[in-house]
Amino acid sequence: MNAARSSCLEVRSIAADVRRGLTAERKWLPPHLFYDEAGSALYEQITQLDEYYPTRAEREIFETHADAIVARASHGWDGRLSVVELGAGSASKTRVLLHALLRRQPTCLYVPIDVSQAALAQAERMLRAALPSVRVQPLAMSHDCALSAMGHVPARQLVMFIGSSVGNFDDDEASRLLAGVRETFGREATVLLGTDLRKSPGVLVPAYDDAAGVTAAFNKNVLTRINRELGGHFRLDRFRHVARWNDAESRIEMHLESTVGHEVDVDGLDLRVRFAAGETIHTESSVKYTIPRVRRLLGAAGFRLEHSFHDAQRRFATHLCRVHDETARPRAASELAR
Repeated sequence: MNAARSSCLEVRSIAADVRRGLTAERKWLPPHLFYDEAGSALYEQITQLDEYYPTRAEREIFETHADAIVARASHGWDGRLSVVELGAGSASKTRVLLHALLRRQPTCLYVPIDVSQAALAQAERMLRAALPSVRVQPLAMSHDCALSAMGHVPARQLVMFIGSSVGNFDDDEASRLLAGVRETFGREATVLLGTDLRKSPGVLVPAYDDAAGVTAAFNKNVLTRINRELGGHFRLDRFRHVARWNDAESRIEMHLESTVGHEVDVDGLDLRVRFAAGETIHTESSVKYTIPRVRRLLGAAGFRLEHSFHDAQRRFATHLCRVHDETARPRAASELAR
C-alpha cells in the first residue's frame, strides 16, 4: 500500500481540472471538487435532510438485507471476505454491512477509498471505535489510482460502489470504471452497486434543492475551494444554485448560474474567466436509473446482475453483481441498445 501511495498522489491537484472546466465552451467542474473538509461536512448534513431520501432508502436496504447481501457475496467461498469501497465517504451505511459480515467471520479487512481525507479520517475513527475487529486501511486517492493499489487485498473481495455515486458518470464512463474493477479483481470480483431509481421530478428536484439551502452551500463551496487553493476571486453572491431535471438523459443536473455578466480572475492559473448573465457552470449530474439500464451498464463492463435489493417504497436499488464471462470483451454502454 505504501508503494501505491508514493506512485499515485493521494489527492491530485485540482488545477488541471479547474482550468479544463472553466475554459470549456460549456463550463463545468468535476464533482470530486465538492469534497474538501467543508464540502464533506456539508454533504453529511445533506444526507440528514428530509428532502434527501437516497441515504435513508439505502440504509433501509442494508438494515433489512445485510445478512442476505453478505450470504450472496460469500456464496461458494469458505475464506474471509474483504471489502473495498469506492467513494466511501464517512462509511456510515457501510458499518451496517460490516456488522453482518462479522457475524459470518471473526475479522475483516476494509479498504475505504475517497478523495476526501477528512471523510476517511472520520470513517476510520468511527469504525475503530464501533468495530475493532475490522482492519481499516484507507486510501485517499481517486478511483483509478486506487484500483492500481489493490494487489494487496487478500482472498475474495466485495467491491462496493454505493450511494448512487455511479450516477455522477455517463454510462460509458461508469462501464469503464466497473470494467477496471473487473480487470483488477478478476472473475472472483463481486460488486455491490447502489443506484437511485427514476421517479417524479417533484420528488427528485427538492432532493437537490432543499428548502434550508444546504445543497446550495455545498454547490457554492467549490468556488470557495478554488478561491482558497488557486487564488480565485469568485464572489459567491454573484452565483445561484440551480437543480434541473433533464428528462432526456434521466438525470438531475446541478449548476452554478451567474446572476450578472462579469469576469473572475484565478491567479494560480493565470486565468480570467468571463461569465454572461445566466451562464452556468455544470458541477454534477446524478443519473436516475431503470433496472434495464443498470443491466446494460453492467453488461458493458463484463458483469451480470445477480440480485437487486429495494427499499420498501422502491425508490432506490442496491445490486449484487458478478463477472459473467472473464474472456468477454467489455463493450461501451453506447454500443448496446437503449
